[in-house]
Parts: sequence; C-alpha cells; structure tokens
Amino acid sequence: MRYRKLGKTGLEVSEIGLGAEWLERHDSREIKEVIDTCEAQGINILDCWMSEPNVRSNIGAALKGRRERWIIQGHIGSTWQKGQYVRTRCMPLVKAAFEDLLARLGTDYIDLGMIHFVDEAAEFERIMSGEYIDYVRGLKKDGVIRHIGLSTHNPAVAKMAALSGEIEMILFSINPAFDLLPPTEDINQYFADEYDEALGGIAPEREELYRICEHLEVGITVMKGYAGGRLFDARTSPFGVALTPVQCLHYALTRPAVASVMAGYDTPEHVLMAVAYENASAEEKDYASVLARAPHHAYSSGQCTYCGHCAPCPAGIDIAMVNKLYDLASMHREVPAAVRAHYRQLSANAADCTECRGCESRCPFHVPVVERMKLADNLL
Repeated sequence: MRYRKLGKTGLEVSEIGLGAEWLERHDSREIKEVIDTCEAQGINILDCWMSEPNVRSNIGAALKGRRERWIIQGHIGSTWQKGQYVRTRCMPLVKAAFEDLLARLGTDYIDLGMIHFVDEAAEFERIMSGEYIDYVRGLKKDGVIRHIGLSTHNPAVAKMAALSGEIEMILFSINPAFDLLPPTEDINQYFADEYDEALGGIAPEREELYRICEHLEVGITVMKGYAGGRLFDARTSPFGVALTPVQCLHYALTRPAVASVMAGYDTPEHVLMAVAYENASAEEKDYASVLARAPHHAYSSGQCTYCGHCAPCPAGIDIAMVNKLYDLASMHREVPAAVRAHYRQLSANAADCTECRGCESRCPFHVPVVERMKLADNLL
C-alpha cells in the first residue's frame, strides 16, 4: 500500500481508503471481516458519515483495541431522526449526533471532523458565519477533532472551502463522468444517463479546484469514485463503455491534491479488487485509451488528464508531473516559489526534452506535448 500526505494536516493516508456507507446493509460479523481485510491490506482511513446507530456501533466494535491504527473522517451534521437519516444544522441535534458518533465508535476524538454535505454556496456562507462553525472550532480547540474538513459535490463550494483558510481538507466526488459537469447545487444532475459531448472535456471549474487545492495544500479525499458502480457497466456508463475499479481509482488518484479514494466494499473480495490497484500494470490502470475510444467520447483533444500514458520518456522526464506543475503555475500572475522549486528538483524536466514526439504518438487525447514542454521550460 502506498501512502500520501493529506494536504497540510500532517496525516499520511493510504491511497485506497474505506468509504463505510455500504456497511449499513451488513451485520457485525460481516463488517468486522471487511475492516479486518482493509487493515491487513494497509488501508488506514475510513469515512463514516452514516447516522444509523447500528452501523456506527458495529464499526466501533470492529475497531476496538486498534483505534490508533485508523484515521477517521467523522461527519458533523448527519443525524438519525425517527428512523431515518437527516442532514441538519439544528445545533442541539448536530451536537447529540456527533456525541453519539464518538460513543458508538468507542473513541474520544475524530481525526477529520467533516462539515457534512454542503452543496449550496449560500449555505456554506451561513455555516462559516454562524454557531455551527463556532461549534466545530470549539471541537478542534478541545482536541475532539484534530482537523476541520468539509464534504461537497459542488466544485464551487469546494473552491470556497479551499480558499477559506480554515477548511484543511475536502471530501469531494471525483470520477471521469462527474468531471465533465460544471458546478451545480443539484446532485441529481451528476447521475444523467449520458452527457452532452459539447461539454468538451473536464469542466474548467473542476480543473481549477484541483489546482487551487494542490497550491494551498488542501488535501482531497474522494467519494463517488465509481459513480455508484455505474461506470462498471457499458449499459449504465454515460460513455457507453465499461471501466474497471482499477481504472476509476487511477483516474481519481491522478487528480492534483488527491490523497485517497474512499471506496465502498460489501465483502472482503471487494476490498481486494480495489487494493489490486497497488500492483496493477500500466495497461490495467489505463483509463485514457478506454475513454478516448468510447462511443460517447466527451474528452477534449489536446487536454492533458495527467494519465501518464505518454511514458516512458527516453530523457527520463515525468511528463505528467511537468504538465501538472505547468498548469498549476499558469493559474498565477507570478509562479509560486514552491511550484518552481518542485519543478527544478525533478531529476529531468522540460528543458531535457529531445522532441522525439514518442509521447505524442502514445497520448490518447492528442496533447501537443513538445509544445507544452517548451512552454513549461519558459515559465518554470
């Protein structure tokens, strides 16, 4: 298992995580089997947003005696009312639900205290100026939560959070289909049967979000990495072609600032299918060729997705990294010192390009790599 830094939190998280939502439909024995398998495979981060009491208790029982081995994303504002989940900002209910989460998980602290499910800009502004954020700040001051996070599906809200200076990490929905869509406050729009090819590639708002988070060191953990499993079947995939779990994971993990994907598991076998990513070949990880050949192809020609399909470079250049740093630097009037330093520390950079164009022949999206290497060298 490989581990990544989660922004500026100082936490090292497994790049494959556990999104515990699917565990709601399982008993205590089955939940323990999944968590045991995750731990044996090196997974060390789990997300628990669910308010249903039994699943919280069952997760807590499975973690008993090994709490310190896990980094927990615990949500604030997810409540259980009259036998059903309700998202709320009513403070007595928020506080009671969070105290219940601590008690049922058998812990006195949560590593990542998540402001739960904010998809509207107006709601984010209300949260950040009212008693809700005061409560969250108090939890952090008292050490009950170690870091403040936020979950959202809306890149506009995620950008506001990243720029706030207070939100340290974001749980955000990322997969090849969702990335085509512009910001919206209606989550249902993300689950369309097909997407208009006129969208022309990754939405610029999403590209900007990833670069802002990378620059500000606001870590991202990923939800909806499989689009609820829709991407695994050509009949339900908006591209008209099926992707594998490994391809979906590789897509998410090649976005800037992403540290971990919170995958959902029903069984230990599902865990092993995800962890197979760690030893997968370049061919098995290759989502780019699949998307480029899809019957409902919607990715722009010339748009770098950092897929790494351009490798290997005979000059040893990490072309995807150079492109990523160039795109990050291009956001600013002046190149950030940290970006320039990272670029200059590469063992080979754009200045070493021999213009052999082998990379261009391998790129599924026809990126003008040599031209971008010249631009990167001039800028960085």
